[in-house]
Amino acid sequence: MTSKLTYMGVIGLAALSSAAATPAFAAGTTAGTTITNTATVDYQVGGVAQGQQSASNNFTVDRKINLLVEEVGTVTTSVVPGQANAVTTFQLTNSSNEVLDFALVATQITGGTAAHGGTDAFNANNIRIYRDNTVTGTIGSWDVGDTLLTGYVDELVVDTAIRLFVVADIPTTAAVPAVVNGAVAGVTLRATAREGGLAGTQGAAITETTGANTGGKDTVFADIAGVAGDIARDGSHSDNDDYTVQTATLAVAKSSRVISDPFNNTTNPKLIPGAVVEYCIAVGNSGGAAATSVAINDAVPGQLTFVPGSILLGGTYTGTVPSGTCDFNGTAGGSYTAPNVSGTIASIAAGAISTLVFRATVN
Repeated sequence: MTSKLTYMGVIGLAALSSAAATPAFAAGTTAGTTITNTATVDYQVGGVAQGQQSASNNFTVDRKINLLVEEVGTVTTSVVPGQANAVTTFQLTNSSNEVLDFALVATQITGGTAAHGGTDAFNANNIRIYRDNTVTGTIGSWDVGDTLLTGYVDELVVDTAIRLFVVADIPTTAAVPAVVNGAVAGVTLRATAREGGLAGTQGAAITETTGANTGGKDTVFADIAGVAGDIARDGSHSDNDDYTVQTATLAVAKSSRVISDPFNNTTNPKLIPGAVVEYCIAVGNSGGAAATSVAINDAVPGQLTFVPGSILLGGTYTGTVPSGTCDFNGTAGGSYTAPNVSGTIASIAAGAISTLVFRATVN
């Protein structure tokens, strides 16, 4: 950049400009710093030393506005319908050479491909932005000790990176559009540099200096382009992250078979009074997450009498629900309180099938 020069001294010598001997940081010398150096000339006349002559130069370091917003991690945030406080994580770095405030805006993309693939299909609710509290709580992870921000980061020190959390609530499956397994909601976090210097108050907007170099502290935007709509050198930066619904999708099938009757026993039995019938309730999970605490209930018809001790849980199923075949097996469990047979399967993994089996006698 063109120096802001002030010349002093009585000799017509150009001063030699050189950088001050200060430590090198990413952001560089602090904006507004005055850099001064002085050249001296000593000489003699007729062998007699004469008075030293000198010339000085000084200039003011201009302000470079640079920042970076980055998604933390390389994978989507898995969520379930109706989940509160779903978290996506970002990092904001002040690479400027001055302490600044940063205005923050969290928005949702509209359609198109999300950061980690998939098409944006729904919007999250109640979006908030938190700053990681590095004094209390879990550093790097969102918790109740983190600071809810009111639209900006206050007085962010030069060469400092902070963790920011975009926290939202996921709609239930009843929402429109439907929040189904695999549905994606993309979010964008954008930060814009604002004037710093007054704690507790968001600083004024910053304007880049146009035209020739001035004698004061000029401003140059040095940020790179962010995500769509965020161009380079505009005093802001942004990045995307997303939520992906990973939930259980259950299908249920019920089948029965005759085990025996009083006359044919187990050879080609028929469904006559006294016959034993075995029921199978199969639950298949075609979703992307495990279904837990799966409670199955079945009311035994009045024309049947439940066979005590016949309930089996966690059995296998050949094929897919509902077109496959129950294997009528499992581990003893469940309970019977007339007229209901019930049992709880602790977990049915994504892509898995589990069953409840019981027997009854035809009255």
